[in-house]
Amino acid sequence: MIDFTNIGQTTCTLYGYPGVSLAGGSPVHQIGPAATRNTTAPRALVTLAPGATGNALLRITDAGNYPTEQCHPTAAQYLQVYPPGQTTPIYVAYTSTACAGTVGLLSVSALQPGSGSAS
Repeated sequence: MIDFTNIGQTTCTLYGYPGVSLAGGSPVHQIGPAATRNTTAPRALVTLAPGATGNALLRITDAGNYPTEQCHPTAAQYLQVYPPGQTTPIYVAYTSTACAGTVGLLSVSALQPGSGSAS
């Protein structure tokens, strides 16, 4: 899960899907395709009061499931996350093996209200 928390002083709204990809290098750059959209849950306007949280389910496939010549395994150090409707990414530390080729390893759901943390 990716949680989005309103750290501001006023209520805000988010709608749709976050943009998510694996990233690494110096300077940091996207590695492989961005996450595809999992359309199981419909998009809905999520209203977040100050301190409230919304979440999106992120699924990550293991790069080792694909042939090396198709995947082109590459070290990733981050998840590059664009909140819905935003154009500036947030980088979350995440060490893994990405596919620098055309293999897509990520899928993400639409933003939903509440925390994605286990209770």
